[in-house]
Amino acid sequence: MPIIDPRTGEPLTSPQDGNTNASQANAGTQDASQYIVDVDISNFQQVVLEGSMQGPVLLDSWASWCEPCKNLMPVLEKLAHEYGGAFTLAKLNIEDNQEIATQLGIRSVPDVKLIVQGQLYDQFQGALPESQIREWLSQYLKAPEAAEATPEEKAQQALEAGDAATARGIYETLVKEWPEHYDYQIELAGALVAEGNAADARALLDNLPPEHRDTPKARGVRARLDFGEEAPSAEEVAALGERDDSEAQFKRALRQVADGHYEAGLDGLMALMKTDRAYDDDVARKTLLRVFDALGADHPLTVAYRRKMFALLY
Repeated sequence: MPIIDPRTGEPLTSPQDGNTNASQANAGTQDASQYIVDVDISNFQQVVLEGSMQGPVLLDSWASWCEPCKNLMPVLEKLAHEYGGAFTLAKLNIEDNQEIATQLGIRSVPDVKLIVQGQLYDQFQGALPESQIREWLSQYLKAPEAAEATPEEKAQQALEAGDAATARGIYETLVKEWPEHYDYQIELAGALVAEGNAADARALLDNLPPEHRDTPKARGVRARLDFGEEAPSAEEVAALGERDDSEAQFKRALRQVADGHYEAGLDGLMALMKTDRAYDDDVARKTLLRVFDALGADHPLTVAYRRKMFALLY
C-alpha cells in the first residue's frame, strides 16, 4: 500500500513552506492509548498521515534487535505523556512492516520523523539524549509548563547546591545509558572534580576518543583539574600575611579559582593585569583565558570578564 499525502494523493514529501509552525496544534485531553499508538499497514494511513492533519505525529521506527531503540523509546513515551496529547507518538516496528520502512526510506534505526499536515517536517536518526530531544521538539511545540527537570538539570542543581555526589550518580547513570554521548563522560569528570576525585576525573578524560579530548567542555574540566594542582595550599596563602606584591596577588587569585570562587579570582587576576602586566610573562592574562575555558564561553562571568579584559588590552 503506498504511503501518500492525504491532501494531494502524492507520496509523502518534505514541506513546501518552511514557515509552518507545528506548535499551533492544540494538546488534547485524551488518554495515553490515543496518543501513543503502535502502527502497522492496517492503521498507518489513518494514524500517521490523516492523524497529522489534526496535530503533529512523531513516528518512531524501531526494531527488537536495536539496543539504542530500547533506550530511546522510554524517553519518547515519557515526553508523549508529558505533552499530554500535543503530539501523537506512533511506533513502527520495521521488522514486521518492511514495506512501510522501505517506502519511508528508513535505512537504520532508531529513526524519528515529525509528520505535520501529512508532510515530513523534520527528522533525526540515532538515540539522542532526552535534553537534545526536548530542544528539538521545542522548535515545533510549546513545552509543557510543568515539565519535569531533565537528569542534566537535576545534576546541575545538585552541583550548585554543593552536592557533588548526587551529580556524580546522575551522570554515571547517563553514561551507562548513553555510552556514545561523550559529553556525559565529560560532565561526569567535572562532577568527580567537584567531589575531590581528581585522579578518576583525569583518567576519564584521558580515555575519551581523540576527537572528544580537546573540545571546549573537556578543556574546561582539565583547566579545573590543573588549577587544583597548581594552586598553593590554604596554609601557603595564609602564610602570605599582608603581602601585596604581584606574587602574593597571583597566588591568592589562583587559590580562589581552585576553590571555585571564580568571581573573586577573576577580580584578583584583573587587578594584577592592571598593575603588573609583565609579571611572570603575562601570567595574569594567560590565566584569565584558562579560567574562561574552565567556565565555558557562555558563562556570564566569562562574557563579563572577557569584555573587561579586552577593554584593558585595547
